[in-house]
Amino acid sequence: MRPPDIAARATCVIALVALLLAVGARAEEIDSEAAQAQAKATVRTTLDAVVAVLQDKSLSVAEQEAQVEKIAYTSFDFQTIARLVLARNWKRLSAEQRSDFVDEFQRHLSLTYGKTLQSYEDETISVDRSRFEKNKDVTVRTRILGAGAEPILVDYRMRKQKKKQEWNVIDVIVEGVSLISNFRTQTKEIISDVGPNGLIERLRKKNEERAAKG
Repeated sequence: MRPPDIAARATCVIALVALLLAVGARAEEIDSEAAQAQAKATVRTTLDAVVAVLQDKSLSVAEQEAQVEKIAYTSFDFQTIARLVLARNWKRLSAEQRSDFVDEFQRHLSLTYGKTLQSYEDETISVDRSRFEKNKDVTVRTRILGAGAEPILVDYRMRKQKKKQEWNVIDVIVEGVSLISNFRTQTKEIISDVGPNGLIERLRKKNEERAAKG
């Protein structure tokens, strides 16, 4: 039979471990809640800023596009988005190629999605629930509500930058379709066909053509 003092010590150790585990679980829960609150606040602030620009009738379409682009450059982590789009192919690119791809990809998104601003007709945007991801990202769900139309579901996947301690968008999922997944498929095929330089050149050419059209 185990001596009473040893048994008592063992019981104390077990109780202490259980207490620490409980405190740790609670701390993780609090961190999760805080992260979701911060990410949702960032999305709300960003969307409010964009809507304010779109509702400013004193601005031309070009001025609206420029201001929304400025907001996007602050709110989106294009470096991470580009890396996730290229996936394993990211390692195939040199530092110069990576920089060129990030620049052209960022410009491509601005030119492509900037044109959609012209269709804005006083829709309202609702920031709904959020979800804490395993890798500490947070997905924030929003709905674009228009008169007499079905809501459009848009999810923003957010990641906190360690250096700046700010939350940034790293993916946009519109009605279940991920921006990253969509572009990843396209870039993978192009790189397999013409290589990294060919991808960058094609992207640059498309950007020049879109910019020329105005």
